Amino acid sequence: MATTQQPSTKQDILQHLLKQGQATAQELATDLDISPQAIRRHLKDLEAENLIIYQTVQVGMGRPQHVYQLSREGRDRYSNSDSYGKFTVSLLDTLAETVGQEQMKFILRKQWERKALLYRDRVGNGSLQERVTNLVELRKAEGFMAECHPTETTNERNSRFILTEHNCAISSVAESFPSVCEHELEMFATVLPDCIVERTHWLIDGEHRCGYIVRSRE
Repeated sequence: MATTQQPSTKQDILQHLLKQGQATAQELATDLDISPQAIRRHLKDLEAENLIIYQTVQVGMGRPQHVYQLSREGRDRYSNSDSYGKFTVSLLDTLAETVGQEQMKFILRKQWERKALLYRDRVGNGSLQERVTNLVELRKAEGFMAECHPTETTNERNSRFILTEHNCAISSVAESFPSVCEHELEMFATVLPDCIVERTHWLIDGEHRCGYIVRSRE
């Protein structure tokens, strides 16, 4: 029984750190409803596997605490950093050398415009909540750990949502070609033309997630 639960518990810890950015052992124990002793054993294993790192911080007059977060290797588990991602970056590098940077920017823009039209067709014409939910499902299907939550919603004509992506399925490409992230923001705005879409968090800036505010124009 223990061998079947351990990988699941470790996965829960990694996903929690991915979403929250960082946490102490006690916070993980409370949020995951697991004993602090068991959590510390799993954290020790994950640290040995180079999937997490920690910083020691002083909180008040008590003992220093370890604050855990994903290592680069741990975050890479949720990104497209495998051989496929490396091949994509290599291909784009070769293309940029062949056609030049300006033409490369044009090609990337055309790609996202094409994808925006595909998204827009699949998102549909329902309420804003339905369309944002459909957009999240499309992103999940592409490997993004995406979710959305309404905030300050007073009525259907004044809707506001927080769209969060806890990982980047194209991180390898984004690191070499940051402009794809700008096109992504434009793509969301095209998919939801009756909305204002603003970026609030950005993985490429060192934050632990990408976040967007989506609000109706009226």
